Amino acid sequence: MKNRKIPIAKLGKSHGVRGWQKIHILSDFPEQFKPGSTFKSDREDLTIEKIDLKRGLVKIKGIDTPEDAKKITNRQLYTTEEETRENIKLKEGEYFWFDIEGCDVYEDGKRLGRVKEIERADVDYLLINTDEELVKEGYPKRFMIDFKRHVKDVDIQNKKITASGAIDILESLK
Repeated sequence: MKNRKIPIAKLGKSHGVRGWQKIHILSDFPEQFKPGSTFKSDREDLTIEKIDLKRGLVKIKGIDTPEDAKKITNRQLYTTEEETRENIKLKEGEYFWFDIEGCDVYEDGKRLGRVKEIERADVDYLLINTDEELVKEGYPKRFMIDFKRHVKDVDIQNKKITASGAIDILESLK
């Protein structure tokens, strides 16, 4: 799914008379938004001419009036997994969420399930589809674990996450 579109920002209302508009960043990597960067939108590619991250403002190339900006208000900006890997350098212990999704979760050598998606709030939770064998034993079809608190190891190469305390969560939901 390397070409899967990943939403990373949404363009908001126009600001001023020169075509600037609000940008609502949905990504953990604001450094990818720089002059000359081109992103896909629902209809066409849009290139950043200028950006002021502190004020949350962007000027898109070719958008020079408030009327022009209104035509692209509410447009999503997208990137792909491939472009993200190319443009973003992760630090030790950091992962792209699209790499975490689809990983199998284990505790004490027992497969508990597979990460379906990540729920973001004050805490990042992994939403896990419970292993079929455990569901047959009466466990819930899905459960969540706190990424920071319960994930002990992530092996992206083998799509494997080792957890601690996840079995206790499943037990409490049975």
